[in-house]
Amino acid sequence: MPDYIHDNIIVLVRIATIIPLMLFVTLYMGKRAIGEMPVFDFLIVVILGAVVGADIADPAIHHLPTAVAIAAIGIFQKAIGKWKISNRTVGRLLTFNPTVVIEDGVFIYENMKKIQYSIDNVLFMLRQKDVFDISDVQLAIVEPNGTISVLKVSNEKQRNPIMTYSAIVEGKIEQEVLDYLQLDEIWLRTQLADRGIIGLNQVFYASISSDLEVHVSLKEHTRRIPPVKH
Repeated sequence: MPDYIHDNIIVLVRIATIIPLMLFVTLYMGKRAIGEMPVFDFLIVVILGAVVGADIADPAIHHLPTAVAIAAIGIFQKAIGKWKISNRTVGRLLTFNPTVVIEDGVFIYENMKKIQYSIDNVLFMLRQKDVFDISDVQLAIVEPNGTISVLKVSNEKQRNPIMTYSAIVEGKIEQEVLDYLQLDEIWLRTQLADRGIIGLNQVFYASISSDLEVHVSLKEHTRRIPPVKH
């Protein structure tokens, strides 16, 4: 039998045997490891992918040690998961803390810089939560798994849904937005001056709603950020 046919048969047999094993180990690891994907579980998935990929692609690698490695990784992940539940200190060491990125409709620049989330990242995640105006957000928290949790303003304060546009992003004016709204830079700077803001470098983010209301988040603020923990 030619070597290439022999190698292809080995690959097909490994696929047929390794996928059921991976399915069993994944189900054993639990729903949390699939749905939430904290940092530690993400690393486990990456390692499993590397082990399985190398085993399937290279017939020269012995198959049985790969199967043992997969089973051992699954057991290790399960043990660490139980340890994290029983010991909160361990849980905190193996993942990120929740991070407040918006409070009372204002971006928290320092926190976003700390976790390396851009304005675009947060706005995108807010839109996925059907939030199109950050002034409708009382609190937004980036969770340890990278998703965002949003507490909207109370119903009596919440306005009818309205579209807003990014007018200033990290101190730079979005001229295309001003043109679309038929506004100019003088109008925008006047709005900022009315709020005691002179330099654009002070502004982390500013939006303009379709009814021409301006909402501003400064780079520096004196807000007391709520201590959100695990």
